[in-house]
Amino acid sequence: MDGRSTATAIAPTVPASSAAAATQARAAEPGAAPARVRPRALRRKRRRPLISPLTRRVLTVNVFALGTLVAGVLYLGQYEDRLITTELQALRTQAEIFAGALGQGAIGSGPDGTQQLQDDVARSMLRRLVEPTRGRARLYGSDGSLIVDSRSLVGPGGVVEMEYLTPPAETGIVERTVFAAYDSIMRIVQSRREYERYVEKPVQHATDYEEVIEAFAGETVNALRSDGHGGLVIGVAAPVQRFKQIHAVVLLTENSANIDDAVRQVRLDILKVFLLALTVTVALSLYLAGTIARPVRRLAAAAERVRRGRGRNRAIPDFTWRGDEIGDLSSALGDMTRALGERMEAIESFAADVAHEIKNPLTSLRSAVETAAKVENPEQQRHLMQIILDDVQRLDRLISDISDASRLDAELMRARMERLDLGKLLQTLVSIRADTATADQPKLALTLQDGADFTIAGLEGRLVEVFENLISNAFSFSPPGSTVHISARREGDEVAVEVEDEGPGIPDANLETIFQRFYTERPEGERFGKHSGLGLSISRQICEAHGGTLAASNRRDEKDQILGARFTVRLPAE
Repeated sequence: MDGRSTATAIAPTVPASSAAAATQARAAEPGAAPARVRPRALRRKRRRPLISPLTRRVLTVNVFALGTLVAGVLYLGQYEDRLITTELQALRTQAEIFAGALGQGAIGSGPDGTQQLQDDVARSMLRRLVEPTRGRARLYGSDGSLIVDSRSLVGPGGVVEMEYLTPPAETGIVERTVFAAYDSIMRIVQSRREYERYVEKPVQHATDYEEVIEAFAGETVNALRSDGHGGLVIGVAAPVQRFKQIHAVVLLTENSANIDDAVRQVRLDILKVFLLALTVTVALSLYLAGTIARPVRRLAAAAERVRRGRGRNRAIPDFTWRGDEIGDLSSALGDMTRALGERMEAIESFAADVAHEIKNPLTSLRSAVETAAKVENPEQQRHLMQIILDDVQRLDRLISDISDASRLDAELMRARMERLDLGKLLQTLVSIRADTATADQPKLALTLQDGADFTIAGLEGRLVEVFENLISNAFSFSPPGSTVHISARREGDEVAVEVEDEGPGIPDANLETIFQRFYTERPEGERFGKHSGLGLSISRQICEAHGGTLAASNRRDEKDQILGARFTVRLPAE
């Protein structure tokens, strides 16, 4: 068992330069497999894109969401339907007014006393009525013939077709180009219902339009037709009647230019807002992506420098002030880098300590072997052979403890903790010690707190190793006839176990030093090399791996005199 020693035992590793030399040496051996070399393309530093993938994703998500919303708003199907309905109602009211006015003012009595439509009066009245509306009005007689068309004038030169021209556009060529492109896109994109095509024959008759035929039955009839250019022709036919007798039908029509202009203006207003929102969205997306991508890129570059760099003191950018996940990542990488540096230093220190500790018995062994070859005295040869045997045993013990310490980290990380009763474990250890005790050994006493629960989560084999080492150390420093006391108690969420002896105690300056690697403090009369100096180091490492602690102190009386050493193990209760 070990003397009072420790520090964290860490598995030694081969330095990078040594690893490279070993690789070359293996490659030089006959039949050795060639060393793996990364392709040049993989070793070459990747070119950083102009826009990071994260920035592209943020932009895509935000712009797509905004574009989808605007596309839905731009559809405006219901808004357009309401405008068409409103226009139909207004045109219907207008047609009924025209029909009522014609019924009162353009129908007179004929020579035979019957009511007849006076064509000349009807033409004049209809033109005067329709003039403010800038629409088109047609009047069909009872025989279905066209009496008057507000778009046609009959003069000495024949029939003249009139058409209201739109006022000259005040927009520039750029705006006209944009509007033309907009109209083309809307004709392709918008899904307007299919309507019957409006066809106007050279010689018109009432039978050309169903609404006119239906209006002769006494009802005002609406009609919607397609003009063939993406627009609509809105029509209303109303009967002209007097005293319940229908004499003609007035047909009012107009195109959907006003409706299309209103919808287009609304869409253009939406597009203006969209462009403004898009600008703000892109700017905010770039800012958001920058606040994420740039720190991550800096952290990645710092991690790459740590991987490639030879020095260990590589600074990781500090973003903990952000208070978000990037800050947490920065803190974790910084802690990881510092822990890696400390671990590398510990590995090198461990390797140096191992080399030093192994070199001592090897030097003694070499000296004894060289001397034994020159000594002829049998007594001296036997003494030298005993020295050789002691050194070989010391080397074997040292190598075993070093191997155990080097495997400890990996074993503790892989092993699965199990529930165990620490009180029963201590009782078993005391019982085994009592069965194998000799007369010259100290006595062993165990005290357990009444009714306390000593259940913990741990590795039974490793915890047995801890307490065996503490008991062995206590036996080593305790005089014959003394007692080593073991006590266990529950303190809140912890189980505390104390191992106390009646030996000389520990110098106050060495209460932490004894846990350093390869530190050895021998009892009086003990042969040098009996302990490797790793026992307490390994014990503390096991306790810390269980989430606990191992500390040393001295027992003192009222006069502050040392009565012995005390080792306290604290482990979290299950």
